[in-house]
Amino acid sequence: MKKLLFSAIMATFTLISLQGYGQKEEIKESLDRRTAISDFRFLASDELMGRDAMRSEIDVAARYIAEQFWKYQAKELDGAEGYYHIVPFKVSSPPLAAEIKMANQSFVLEKDLLVLDGMDHFGNYPIVMADYGLENDLQGKDLNGKILAVKVGKPGDTSPSQLMATGREKLKLARAKGAVGLVELYDLPNISWETLTNFLNRSQLTIDNQANVKEEPLPYFWIQDLSGELMSTIDREPAQEAEINIQGKADRKISGRNVVAYIEGTDPELKNEYLMLSAHYDHIGVGAPNADGDSIYNGARDNAVGTVALINAARYFSENPPKRSILLCAWTAEEKGLLGSFYFAENPLVPLNKIIYNLNIDNAGYNDTSIITVIGLGRTSADGLVEKAVSEVGLKAISDPSPEQGLYDRSDNVNFARKGIPAPTFSLGFTAFDEEIMKYYHQVPDQVDNFDLDYAMLYWKAYLLSADYIANADEQPIWVEGDKYEEAGKQLYGMP
Repeated sequence: MKKLLFSAIMATFTLISLQGYGQKEEIKESLDRRTAISDFRFLASDELMGRDAMRSEIDVAARYIAEQFWKYQAKELDGAEGYYHIVPFKVSSPPLAAEIKMANQSFVLEKDLLVLDGMDHFGNYPIVMADYGLENDLQGKDLNGKILAVKVGKPGDTSPSQLMATGREKLKLARAKGAVGLVELYDLPNISWETLTNFLNRSQLTIDNQANVKEEPLPYFWIQDLSGELMSTIDREPAQEAEINIQGKADRKISGRNVVAYIEGTDPELKNEYLMLSAHYDHIGVGAPNADGDSIYNGARDNAVGTVALINAARYFSENPPKRSILLCAWTAEEKGLLGSFYFAENPLVPLNKIIYNLNIDNAGYNDTSIITVIGLGRTSADGLVEKAVSEVGLKAISDPSPEQGLYDRSDNVNFARKGIPAPTFSLGFTAFDEEIMKYYHQVPDQVDNFDLDYAMLYWKAYLLSADYIANADEQPIWVEGDKYEEAGKQLYGMP
């Protein structure tokens, strides 16, 4: 009896091993080196001028990705225009001059005032202070015809992208309640005002939340208030007014493109669930020339290598469809504040509760070619499948070695994690944000000709094998108990 049991166990393990071996061999055959590297070379080429989401070359990159999806017979999603999920954008340029007078003080553009939205404007308005300006903070407040003044962001927001995302929520609430403007009082010490000014006081790309609305955008400002003095004054003396004077503000509308497609699964039931594979395809464009006269930020590591992974996935899964369906998403405007993925999360072409997992890709670079760094490893029940896949191509999966960087909340995955979808980011191997990383991260030298292409091949194989294991798993991945997004996941999927 023991001999029979031992034989059965060994047969099971042999079957699992052979399945893994077969998948690896199919991936190896599907992943042609010259084809994959050709995609890589094109997407990180000078001709695409750094794939800035505000430049026309970004549309060439989008078309190239769409053509690969078409070539490998990935299907179009209902509601998309071909393979494009259209994102309404607004390019907002800073005003020529701006001043706000309130609480017997004057705040001037750049010095202590940033204008983030709105048009030319002049007028005097009452002020209403409402803590962070979130839904609960506005209960019982009369905002009609008034300026809403609030603390910047919300508790836990630490990065500019988080602050801007929260600001968009506040603008919607403020407009709905009749406010004529939003002022956020900036009091965070972790990002200097000078850094913010350099980043924000230039042409900004934002989602055009008023694309189908005739009203002008709501004036939206940040005022530096590190000491909290202005906030205290408004609290003490609620009968305050703000005098606004904005001159030379210009906006224009453009359309962005998320490139999306799907490959239908084979299981009669599980094909109604989707594994989302995602990566942003934009980068930061063109800047000041370096010592060699090169001004193009090619973005090979960030994130052409991830975009090629999606093209590889289209090729592989079209020939080897798994039980669940595969949702392929190449996001635009990640570098502008995670905008393309944010818009999809708010306007999904697939019900979010049908997306059971998001294996995202984003990168700064690598300093260890023996590992894959998974931002979010340790947070979902699919960790073992990812670790197994990575090990089977001869690498090791490690978790985030630089939590102080807040990387989980700085990439597109967070827009889906907030909705409850388990969503790690599958990154190139790094053990610290050291000099080797910073040499390439958002720098001109981030190019294909200095990328270890043997490592790129292993990275792409590990990603495909991880996706294959998750898409064929019997159980749907979930957040680990106690994770900050566990409750959102339970609500999204109707779990007890």
